[in-house]
Amino acid sequence: MALARRFEELEIWQEARELHRVIWGEFKECREFAFQDQIRRAALSVMNNIAEGFERRTHKDFAHFLDLAKGSCGEVRSMSYASEDIGVLSQTTGTQLRAQSEALSQRIAAFSRHLRR
Repeated sequence: MALARRFEELEIWQEARELHRVIWGEFKECREFAFQDQIRRAALSVMNNIAEGFERRTHKDFAHFLDLAKGSCGEVRSMSYASEDIGVLSQTTGTQLRAQSEALSQRIAAFSRHLRR
């Protein structure tokens, strides 16, 4: 697997960007501003940690930042449950959001394993 020349070329970064876009839209009307800020920041953290790790230019550093991005995916998933609990998201939307973040988390983990080999 050849490493991209720019982080924008990485599929996982593109998927993280899409996750952030979805989160931003879904929580646009949320009146719980601290909650809204936290889930948006978690989604932004996914894409930013992928970018920052890529720019470090060593596989070890990149893999570390991918681990951080994966952790932020977990935070998005956890907060999607809380979003359902407080009535911000429907169960259907929460399920879709968890599936999207879970799939991204798995791809991030696979790429991290590849870098560590």
